[in-house]
Amino acid sequence: MGEVKTPRQMFLWSLALIYVCAFASVYIQIPGLYGDDGLIPVRLLMPKVQRPLLEQFQASPSLLWLAPSLGLEPHHALELICVLGVVLSLGAVLLGLLRDSLVYLCLWALYLSIYNVGGDFLSSEWDMLLLEAGFLAVLVAPFGLLRGCSVYRIHDPVTFWLTRWLFFRLTFCTGVSKLASGDPAWWNLSALTHHFENQMSPTPLAWYVHQLPEWLLKFEAVVLLHCEIVVPLLMFFAPIRRLRLVGFYIQLFLQVGHILTGNCSLLNLLTIALSFSLLDDDHFSSSTAQKKKKKTRTWMPSLDSILVLLVELSVYVLILFSEVKLFKLQINWEEKTLSSQTDFTKKEFDEYLESIHVATIWVAVLSFTWEAVAAMLQCVCTSGVMSKLWSLLQWTVMTAAAVSIFSFSLVPYTAITGSNVFPMVREAYSAVEKYQLVGAYGIQHRVTSVEGRPEIILEGSQDGLIWKEINLMYKPGSVNAAPPIAGAHQPRLEWVMWQAAQGGHNESAWFTGLVHRLLQGRPQVVGLLQADEAQYPFSKKPPTFIKANIHKYHFTDPAEDKSNPKAWWRRSGHTKFLPIVKLDDPALKNMLEQSGLKEEFPIQPSSDTPVSQALGLMREQVKGLSGSLVISTLLATLAGIFLVKAVLSWAFGGRKPKSATADHKSKKESAEKSHGVSASSRGNKKDNSEDRKLDSERSPRKRK
Repeated sequence: MGEVKTPRQMFLWSLALIYVCAFASVYIQIPGLYGDDGLIPVRLLMPKVQRPLLEQFQASPSLLWLAPSLGLEPHHALELICVLGVVLSLGAVLLGLLRDSLVYLCLWALYLSIYNVGGDFLSSEWDMLLLEAGFLAVLVAPFGLLRGCSVYRIHDPVTFWLTRWLFFRLTFCTGVSKLASGDPAWWNLSALTHHFENQMSPTPLAWYVHQLPEWLLKFEAVVLLHCEIVVPLLMFFAPIRRLRLVGFYIQLFLQVGHILTGNCSLLNLLTIALSFSLLDDDHFSSSTAQKKKKKTRTWMPSLDSILVLLVELSVYVLILFSEVKLFKLQINWEEKTLSSQTDFTKKEFDEYLESIHVATIWVAVLSFTWEAVAAMLQCVCTSGVMSKLWSLLQWTVMTAAAVSIFSFSLVPYTAITGSNVFPMVREAYSAVEKYQLVGAYGIQHRVTSVEGRPEIILEGSQDGLIWKEINLMYKPGSVNAAPPIAGAHQPRLEWVMWQAAQGGHNESAWFTGLVHRLLQGRPQVVGLLQADEAQYPFSKKPPTFIKANIHKYHFTDPAEDKSNPKAWWRRSGHTKFLPIVKLDDPALKNMLEQSGLKEEFPIQPSSDTPVSQALGLMREQVKGLSGSLVISTLLATLAGIFLVKAVLSWAFGGRKPKSATADHKSKKESAEKSHGVSASSRGNKKDNSEDRKLDSERSPRKRK
């Protein structure tokens, strides 16, 4: 693989942008989730008996434990962590100098701090992926902030390889889990006929895609399985550059489709950021390609190019053949449809997975060894003894770190098939597991519901007779409301409610806290449900009674649901999720005690430090704004800054380098010409003088 300077910078820049969205999204939701009047107050997590800081960090690494030392309330400390994360990540997005190893180490430590105290709200797959990718950025990013410069190091391809290995694990495990879990919807290829309405946050475009013919959605399921299982196996570690490029664009197209139909999840953004590991500098350099074309411009192609082309064609044919063979693809020319069905059993797939799983590890080892040896040879070829020793020392340290991360990742990776790893590796993984250096992906696959989308619908009442539904901003409620656009915002309450509806359990501490706070009428929690108070039916007076039911939601079918053409959803049946409760209900008090949310001591008055006052002023500025609006504003501001920067660069500095270079070249050429002319004139004068001297010596006067 060639040099990776540009893809490496693209990965670091995109990861900084993802950090901006992640920290800002959590910051907006802190008062409702973790505030003193939130669902699960973070102050309840603080130890009641003071322990040494070192013991607290060893038990659960988090900067939150420094809050008492700084004179901050726990929820203020969480806000400060998020604000620092937003500021640092914004700086890394705007300034290349700040895309440094130290900055990414701080960002990783800040997000790990809120992850370890976030509980159910921050236990998603994209949170684990962000922490793992964030730690890899510490190894990938240059260490030049203290020196005031950013340099490309010889060992960078070795550490950047880890992002490709993470990208492979994420994609391959996600695809394999669909079949390994035994999900009937994926085995009969009907998953996508239900997926678009069942996913966490569908968009309006998902409604239109859901209307596609069933045979086409089945074929899309076949293509999706191949993109997530076969393509990573054949293309991600291929020695042929064009195969990796094809794999990149396939995954990019797949993630764009997920974003358009299921909102812009951090999981999709992180997947795109990791996919840059399949690229190299030659993909962005047209001059290099032109030079290569000039050098290889011959009438007869070389034997190497013919062999490479044959291998590429073989890979494409193999992918197409496997699609046709494994899924019985047949074209019905009369009906103009394409039929498909799985042509292998669960036992055959498990046997294939066990055999190919070990092979993928050895392929990864060979690929990593190639990168490591190539980098070592470059270090050996470095000019100068001290430079050579320094390069070899850096290569040794970073290669050892990369080997350690790769070894740790084998523990969750082998969990898919239940394979064993060396006990020493497993013990080392257990020792660092709390730091979330590596994660497991695709292990907890959720079976696709074929009976509709289950949704928890809260209802409140003042008298127990007239009930009003309490809808949330980013989840289905009213059948006439279009699916919401959340953008890069990650609504944590909607996410856990979606999971609870899928599992059908109401014993979570956060749900008990939600019911309790709504009965109390806490504005911080109401703000999680609706940023606009006018959309909340109990904005003037909190409800006296609350209950919850699970309803089944389906996307409407224009051909069948003609009674209400404006409806996006149709709702059927309901099952009881929470019986009617009120504020002084003994059942609710019992639930609070079991969840550990019952107040055992009064809330201490808030601190009045300058930092707390500044955080309070910042909170007032975003009060009443939705998370999607805040993040969209941040992204629009960044886009405006880059646009202004590009315009100014083009207007004032865009032509100067070219003209200066041209002037320099012309001056250099003219100087060389003048130097040549003067030299030739001096030479001519010298020759002429010598000739005159000889003539004078030969003259008769001189002889006399």
